[in-house]
Amino acid sequence: MGATPQKPAFAFDHDVVTPVLFAGATAVPEHSILQSDSAILAQSIGITRRWRDALPALYKKSGVERRGSVLLQQESGAPELRQSFYAKASDSHPSGPSTAQRMQAYREFAAPLLTKACEQTLAVSGMAARRVTHLVTVSCTGFSAPGIDHELIERLGLCPSVQRTHVGFMGCHGLLNGLRVAGAIANGDRNAIVLVGAVELCSIHQQFSEDPQQLVANALFADGAASFLVAATDNTDLLEPSENAWKLRSSFSYKIPNTHQMMGWEIGDYGFRMSLSPEVPGIVESVLREALVGWLAESDRDLSHINVWAVHPGGPRIIDAVESALSLQPASLSASRSVLRNYGNMSSPTVAFVLNECVRVDSEIETCVVLGFGPGLSVEAMLLTRSLRNIVD
Repeated sequence: MGATPQKPAFAFDHDVVTPVLFAGATAVPEHSILQSDSAILAQSIGITRRWRDALPALYKKSGVERRGSVLLQQESGAPELRQSFYAKASDSHPSGPSTAQRMQAYREFAAPLLTKACEQTLAVSGMAARRVTHLVTVSCTGFSAPGIDHELIERLGLCPSVQRTHVGFMGCHGLLNGLRVAGAIANGDRNAIVLVGAVELCSIHQQFSEDPQQLVANALFADGAASFLVAATDNTDLLEPSENAWKLRSSFSYKIPNTHQMMGWEIGDYGFRMSLSPEVPGIVESVLREALVGWLAESDRDLSHINVWAVHPGGPRIIDAVESALSLQPASLSASRSVLRNYGNMSSPTVAFVLNECVRVDSEIETCVVLGFGPGLSVEAMLLTRSLRNIVD
């Protein structure tokens, strides 16, 4: 698909400061649904007529067993969950809620969910909200102005002078882009304390469609949020010790040539529409090894030096493609499969769930690559390291 770039990596200036990620926290909606019940719900509202009978098998094949949605409700005393956002398809309303209605749901639910993750990060790190100097927000499932950054300032009690950056519409690897921005801020300002938050409400974009690509997206995606604090090593004494603290050593971006139509995320009249070619896993498998080997060499490392791979679980075939491309053992990507199974694909926050799961399973990890894919077709990665004794070692 084309040669890798001559200088694919961005390495932070270690003679100045080393950015450190602290206290990665995650949050999910209050309610979740079994995948089998999600398929029944999709049948009941008539998201597709042609493929209606195939939905249970398609949903089971997704690798997802349960996923959360802000649209699920439970009335007091009622044993069953329900949702009222998606009405049954009809001749007069065949496509579900309008984009305007979906954006209203985003405005209602996105900031509260992200607040939960950010509050955990601040609590675990021991950082007072008003000490945060920069705020980086990440989201691709909704738009509003003033946005979630403004709401976080109010909800968290951040200083009104906090400097804001929003990373928008970059898809599943968006959190990596946000962390790179935060790392650059910390690399240039040793006094910076950067709060990074990603939130996605994928469930507000369920499509009423006969397109198999849309139906696959309906079966995979879910809602979630994640948050980190990023600071220079100079500032680590301001933060409580955490087993989930990582030095950000290097960052990598690669746009795979001739793949513009392979994965997309477009705004339609009835929500955002995901396009996902069945060729994507094969393309990832064909280019990934060469790309990553070239990048890691910039840091005097190779594939054998990586203890853990925290791979975004775009779907079961994507995970399999990474495993094959890098000649990994199946257990190497068990955290990715576990997150997909228990939470679904939550787009940008998902890699934080995977990273936390990696640490939960093996607290002795010293070197990790976080890897994600997104529209373009683009690859994003980060090389993280840590000392098991002291983060400033």
